[in-house]
This record gives sequence, structure tokens and C-alpha cells, in this order.
Amino acid sequence: MNNKKYFMGIDTGTNSSKGVIIDQECNIIATASAEHAMTNPRPGHYEHDADEDWWGDFCRISNKLIADSGVNPEDILAVGASALGADCLPVDEECRPLRKAILYGIDSRATKEMADLTELYGEEQIKKWYGRPLCSSDVMPKILWIKNNEPEVYAKAHKFITASTFITAKLTGEYVVDRFLGLASFNPLYNSDGTPNPELCKPICRPDQLSAIKEANDIAGTVTAKAAAETGLKEGTPVSTGTDDSGAEAISIGVVAPGKMMIQFGSSIYMILGTKELVDDDRLWREEFIVPGLCDISAGTNAAGSLTKWYRDNLFPDAVAAEKSGGPDAYQTMMEGVDQIAPGSDGLITLPYFAGERTPINDPLACGCLLGLTLAHTRAHLYRSALESVAYSVNQQIRIMEAHDNADIDQIFAVGGGVQNPQWMQIVADVTGKEINTPLVTIGASFGDAMMAATAVKYPEFEDFAALTKFIKPGCTFHPNPEAHEQYKAFQEVYDKLYPTTAELMHALAKQ
Repeated sequence: MNNKKYFMGIDTGTNSSKGVIIDQECNIIATASAEHAMTNPRPGHYEHDADEDWWGDFCRISNKLIADSGVNPEDILAVGASALGADCLPVDEECRPLRKAILYGIDSRATKEMADLTELYGEEQIKKWYGRPLCSSDVMPKILWIKNNEPEVYAKAHKFITASTFITAKLTGEYVVDRFLGLASFNPLYNSDGTPNPELCKPICRPDQLSAIKEANDIAGTVTAKAAAETGLKEGTPVSTGTDDSGAEAISIGVVAPGKMMIQFGSSIYMILGTKELVDDDRLWREEFIVPGLCDISAGTNAAGSLTKWYRDNLFPDAVAAEKSGGPDAYQTMMEGVDQIAPGSDGLITLPYFAGERTPINDPLACGCLLGLTLAHTRAHLYRSALESVAYSVNQQIRIMEAHDNADIDQIFAVGGGVQNPQWMQIVADVTGKEINTPLVTIGASFGDAMMAATAVKYPEFEDFAALTKFIKPGCTFHPNPEAHEQYKAFQEVYDKLYPTTAELMHALAKQ
């Protein structure tokens, strides 16, 4: 008789969703994934269909995990979900979306609202709340954008929620958001104790339109009969509050103490460094992290996997065609010859701001740029330069973090789809001069979701966040090449100067 117990985790990202079932020893029993599309209806506007992309993916993956694993739903003790964050989705009283979801910091439509709120409260008050100026990752301006531009939608809104809240609400009927995501992304609409602030909500929304704050590994509720029919889960299965995808992925690789750092190579980059206390810097973000008593300093770019996908689709159509005909993966083909090109791509520097940029420049009008292009350069040079540009951005942000006394880095784990490209990870190690580690289990945030679900039901092996580290097994370590690191220093200097030199011209182009 099988007495094993199991936990399910499902994460929804920008371009795909992934799920996992683990047993009580954290062994992976089954995995599943589903792809979806991000729409870009206007410049700076990025959206998802919440019913199809978020809940639809969850249901498809949950059913597939159960079918493929052969696990009896009665033996799944808890479920956890994470999702891209922080988004803004208005829903009615039946949790039906009133419009497509406005995505996280990549969506820069609320620029005017950010300026209006800064004028209303003053730059000093904004900095006191956020530790930096308002940016496109903040939800408050997104809600205000709906109020200003779609009053009919605003008037019907029962709640303004983010993706993880939507999925949990569809599972349980309860509107909750974890403290890490809620207090940071919906700041300052909540008080520090997690209750809505009626006075600060007034210009934005009603306090009752916000979700209840819980810890990420609290029980949000249990699976309803309707959700059970759609997901294949057993009615009554406990569901943890969940969190955003980056937070869950950080938990999955052991960011549970100061000095531990995650670099998430997904469609975009997200970096989380555990710190002892809040660290203010206008260029980056800071929050109280998921782990009680731990803070973090974080950073996020708008392009990483989305940049390599753009290169694949536009510069390597032959590689895509070959893959469709049964040939090798297109991304593998794209790396041919890249390792034969010297660091710095023979004098070619790319700014990876193809979708504007979040940290450290926080400029939605920034655009991509190639400097140093000559007739001697090939598409392999272009692609290597793109990979290097992401590494330059990562290094730029690491140096900003390390400039603070309370932001020491002891260990860096790289996670996400980008770690499947070892040459890219080596470039990151060489540019930063840091050891870059990858975990043995690379499925990512969904693994962290399942772990947090286990802590939510107080399963003995998962008694607290610190206990999770015993399940995290190391994979590869990429050691920096000292010679390459020295070569990259000169190119990093050019990269650092390129945006300040061209920003005015970028903004002029944006007005055309």
C-alpha cells in the first residue's frame, strides 16, 4: 500500500506556466507545462487573458500532473500557486475579469499617473514609502490608470487583484495576497500590519477592493467543489496563499538568509538578495521578504528570455525552420560559433532595452541600441552581444547592491530557463567576476510553491523555511575566467556610459 503523501505547486509566468508534484522527501514525481501568449496592444501596454492564460493553464497543468503521476488526489495534502507579479486585474463579484490583466513592470502605461501621484504626495513622501521613486512595477498607478481611462470598468470592480490572488480565489473563493507581494507592490495602500489604509486608499480605490494580507505559507482556504471539478483536485484540499513567481523561485533555491542571492533568467531578469534590513536606493527596490525577519534588495529588467526570443524569431528563421522539421532546438543552433568570438563581441555593445527598462534606470522610454556595429560582424556577434548585454546589466545591479554596507553577497544561484544555456551562464560569471551556481532541480518557482504548500500544512519535514534548505541540491558552478573578466571590464565601462549618453535621443525618438 502506498502511504506516500504529495504536494502540488503551479507557477504562471509571462510566456508559460509550469507545475510539479513532489513527495514528502521533495522528490519530483511529475512535471507539466503550458504556453500562453502575452499581448502588446499598444506601445508600453502588456496584457494577459486571466481566464485563459492564468486559470486555464492552472487547470490544464493540474489535471495533467494528476494523470501523468498516477497520484490519488486524496494523497495531495496541499497545493501552492505563484504567478508573475505584480499585475492589476479588476474582477467582479464572481471573480470574472472585467478586462485583460495589466502586467507587471514591463507595462508602462501609467507614466502620467506616476507623475500625478508624485505631485500629490511629494517626492520625499514617495521615497519614504518606497525607498525610491514610483515605477512601472507599482500597482497603485495601474489602478489609477483604470480609474482615469476606463471608468466603466473601474465602476464595476469588486476587487483589484494580482495574478496569484486570482488563481487562489478561483481555487478557494478567498481573496488573499501574501505580505511580501501585497505590502511591496500595493504600497502604500496597506498599513504595515496588513490592514488597508482608508485614507491613502481614497484617491485610488475603496479599502474593501483590496485582498486580505496573509503570509505566503498560510492556508488561504480549501479547494471548492467547482474548482475540484475543473482541476482534478480533491474538494477540501488546503491551498497556501502563494506569492509572486520570483519570490517562490528564490525560496526554491534557498534565499532564506542574508547574503543569499537569486538571479532569475526568465523572459525578464529578476534578482533578489537577502538582507538583514531594508536598504534604500533610488535605482533598485526593497521589501520585507517572504521569510519572517528577512528583508531583500531586488532588481528587475524587462528583457532576457524575451530578448533571445526576439533574436531567434527575427535573425535565425532558418534555425526555427530546422527545429520544426525535426532538427535541433533553435536556441542550441543559435549558439554555434558564439564561443569562438572574443569577450566583447569584437567591439560590439548592445543595450537590451527592447521593451523599455526597469532597474537600474527605471525608464519606460528607453530602447535597444547597438554600438560598434561593422561589416565584419556576423549574426553570431549580434547574438553574443545580446547575451553579454544581459550580463552587463546584471553586473551593473550587483555593483549597486554591493555598494551598500548591509548588502553583502555570499552565494549566487541562477535559475530559470536561461540556465539551460551554459555558455550564457559562463558569460555572466566572467562579466561579474562571481561564481554562478545552478540548482540540480531547475524547474523553478513551482518547486518553491510545492515546498511552501508543505510548510503551510505543517508537514513534519517542512517545519519552517530554514528546513527547506536540506532539500536543495547543487547543480553546476560556473567559475569566472580571470582573463575574460579583465577583458570585460573595459566593455562594462562603455555599457555603463551608453544609456546616459543616448537617453535624450531615445526620448526624442519616443515622441515621434
